[in-house]
Amino acid sequence: MGSKKFTLIEIANFLSSDFVGDGEQTLSSLATLQAASAGELSFIANKSYQKFLASTEASAVILSADDLEHYSGNAIVSDNPYLAYAKVSQLFAYNPEQTLGISPLASVDPSTNVSSNASIAPGVSIAANCEIGERVIIGENTVIGANCVIAAGTVIKPNVTIYHGVTIGENCLIHSAVVLGSDGFGFAPDGKEWVKIAQLGGVLIKDNVEIGAGTTIDRGALDDTVIGKGAILDNLIQIAHNVHIGENTAIAGCTAIAGSTKVGAHCTIAGACGVAGHVTIADGTHITGMSMITKSISEPGVYSSGTGMLPHKAWQKNVIRFRQLDDMARRVKSIEDKITEIKGS
Repeated sequence: MGSKKFTLIEIANFLSSDFVGDGEQTLSSLATLQAASAGELSFIANKSYQKFLASTEASAVILSADDLEHYSGNAIVSDNPYLAYAKVSQLFAYNPEQTLGISPLASVDPSTNVSSNASIAPGVSIAANCEIGERVIIGENTVIGANCVIAAGTVIKPNVTIYHGVTIGENCLIHSAVVLGSDGFGFAPDGKEWVKIAQLGGVLIKDNVEIGAGTTIDRGALDDTVIGKGAILDNLIQIAHNVHIGENTAIAGCTAIAGSTKVGAHCTIAGACGVAGHVTIADGTHITGMSMITKSISEPGVYSSGTGMLPHKAWQKNVIRFRQLDDMARRVKSIEDKITEIKGS
């Protein structure tokens, strides 16, 4: 399936799903129900969009059996339309052709071993004693320090900076402006100034990890900072030194995790969260947006600390009430004591 045009039956077979309608219908791209036109494939994964099924101009729709009764056109029937859409999106993704080998405009130290079927773009700089595995793609102007390992099938987009001593597993995707292995924020006060603690550890990125643009992962102070297999990190995340992120954990943008924290497997951390250092978060924990985690979480579940949105005037009133809580609590306690005293007498 190298072409960007597929028949309905080809896509259904790719998904191992049933189809309804003209199996020879050609589909050349994906679109939303509202924006789709002839020749495009759409999907519905939320009942609130069911109203668009009757008017969509898509040539086919991925949907559930329940939604099929509301649609009379070509369809692929899936138990999980959103997952099916995710898989099909990869068929239509833009994948520029890669030139195998090392560009003459790249700089690779003679001691570094580059697989013969890797692709090293112009402007790339790779320092000494690195290992670049099979089918690795390294985009323009990426810089890789000494003693790094990049395993088979990993793709590194342009303008990534990888410091020395970083290991990246198989089939990872590292987006532009990512920095791996920068110094952790380690300093000791001597009474007059801050004394820098040399960061002697590395960074270990395990297999099938995706790291979004602009994310920074610090090297460990002594041991490695570790990102577990299958983890997905959004754009603009800060991972501090010696953090461990568990397998298949997902972290959304603008979250910051302080040093030596351990986040379990299969967790989700929403956007703009802050996680204090030296805490442990249990497997299967879900943290909602803008939460501040200041202590360990030992039981999986959903945790929040942010306040929900309100109209500004209502928010102002609540801020005033919040400042009065301590005084109000003391007054309530005093009233309770007096009531107890009256009942006793």
